Amino acid sequence: MFGKVLIANRGEIALRVLRACRELGVRTVAVHSTVDTEAKYVKLADESVCIGPASSALSYLNIPAIISAAEVTDAEAIHPGYGFLSENADFAERVEKSGFTFIGPRPETIRLMGDKVSAKDAMRAAGVPCVPGSEGALPEDAKEIVQIARSIGYPVIIKAAGGGGGRGMRVVNTEAALLNAVAMTRSEAGAAFGNPTVYLEKFLENPRHVEIQVLADAHKNAIWLGERDCSMQRRHQKVIEEAPAPDISRRIITRVGDRCAEACRRINYRGVGTFEFLYENGEFFFIEMNTRVQVEHPVTEQVTGVDIVQAQIRVAAGEKLWLKQRDIELKGHSIECRINAEDPFKFTPSPGKITQWHTPGGPGIRVDSHAYNGYTVPPNYDSMIGKLIAYGETREQAIRRMRIALSEMMVDGIKTNIPLHQELMLDPRFIKGGTSIHYLEEKLAAREEVARK
Repeated sequence: MFGKVLIANRGEIALRVLRACRELGVRTVAVHSTVDTEAKYVKLADESVCIGPASSALSYLNIPAIISAAEVTDAEAIHPGYGFLSENADFAERVEKSGFTFIGPRPETIRLMGDKVSAKDAMRAAGVPCVPGSEGALPEDAKEIVQIARSIGYPVIIKAAGGGGGRGMRVVNTEAALLNAVAMTRSEAGAAFGNPTVYLEKFLENPRHVEIQVLADAHKNAIWLGERDCSMQRRHQKVIEEAPAPDISRRIITRVGDRCAEACRRINYRGVGTFEFLYENGEFFFIEMNTRVQVEHPVTEQVTGVDIVQAQIRVAAGEKLWLKQRDIELKGHSIECRINAEDPFKFTPSPGKITQWHTPGGPGIRVDSHAYNGYTVPPNYDSMIGKLIAYGETREQAIRRMRIALSEMMVDGIKTNIPLHQELMLDPRFIKGGTSIHYLEEKLAAREEVARK
């Protein structure tokens, strides 16, 4: 096991990694920007290093500064958390070449799965079901592009090979709009991701977003840890996640999960990761793989009993996987609400000082947050200030416990999206389960329409 780990991130995930390290007996180094000096995880870490000003480009994305911090503190490994540099293959490569262990997949694996075209090719080879689409990148020839779209059938979606997080995508409903849309997406992809490569897929009109959590070691052992439903989204950003996914056959889930574990073995995957799928009409369609720990990992931890962050650190240290697939049993149900510092219905950010902070408790309640009474939420980063997780023996009990927890949670001084979560926990469609990825957007649009009238 490592003697010391540097945590190259901020917020709740930095605190989460710190706690996992402490339980493993590993010393920690927290890096931080000037505005995060008073953060809880900075105070709790064994050592801390300021790596730059508030701008993430000059701090949390500053690779030389992070490597230097690891050098001066004699850290042995670097944990990237999620976001920032977590899926940056160049960063992982720099970490390894500088003599540190990157707590995540190998750089070549991040590159393979970070490019949506090569990722789909690898998944097809492993028998993972994919969305019908172009075989690789779209060609330059306009006639070929038109033929590919016709063979798929409209509507189609154009995606940037280097895209992610809902960016670099454009839906096309008619052949007349196709070529112009391809040109625009290529141009935008080149500017945003440094890679103009795009590909085509069938646009699924009413799917759910279901993902499979995997865990693999450096010795070609791999398992999957159940699934999560992350369909409650706004602008491709997840709002509520739950495990397991309601109303999907365990037989289908098991078949897809086993394929995901096999894919990990084929590509020599190391660490934790997530296969993301669209699910429609009883079928799964692979869309991408996240080669890092996910924001929503706690719901899987609650139903499997596996500490995913500790597992990530242990396999990075070279340990062989201590779990077999037969050891993984899903028990109960877990729901996570992302708590954001924003207006609950206008979604405008609400940074500022938290004047009162009270988190709920009781059976089955977990709060992952770096916030505290008197903490100032900076305007420079993502608005998420915590995650509220409720666990129950059944989905119904988890929902009831979440309602109670939301009613007890108190955050004054700033606005949060707690009222939106309270509304969704009473929503008949959510209570029934199985909403599509468009449901929340449509609900919010209907609310706006009523307000205009």
